[in-house]
Amino acid sequence: MADRLEVSRDVSASPEVVYAAISDVTRMGEWSEECYACQWHEGFDGPVVGATFDGHNRNGDKEWTTQGKVIEADPGRAFAFECSLNDFHFSTWGYRIEPTEAGCRVTEWSENLLPDWAMDTAKEISGVDDRTERNRQTMTGTLERLAAVLER
Repeated sequence: MADRLEVSRDVSASPEVVYAAISDVTRMGEWSEECYACQWHEGFDGPVVGATFDGHNRNGDKEWTTQGKVIEADPGRAFAFECSLNDFHFSTWGYRIEPTEAGCRVTEWSENLLPDWAMDTAKEISGVDDRTERNRQTMTGTLERLAAVLER
């Protein structure tokens, strides 16, 4: 069963500005604590459904690369992608953007799809014992840093 997590934050920027920032995966390292760099695969240079990219992640001395595939790209409203490692789809990540009077509310969400039998391997790769708590912390930090950049 999928383990879904959501974290929201109000941002004083338009939904279009927020979407442009989060859907440009090459900027992910500006706000993510764990994913320090992303690049589009050959043949893609932006957020369209079906576009793929590599995400480079680190936690302390652990580093790993995942493959992302865009599954939703709705400017000003939503951006989502599947995460895989060696063709194994282990999670889905996304952002919902809702207009507010002062800008928008951004909700980052994730679904952990790892079956129990894969948990030990995931812990070994990432060095993370409690993925749900780690994601809650990093998602909160991601939205804080995103807001700090966009509200300047």
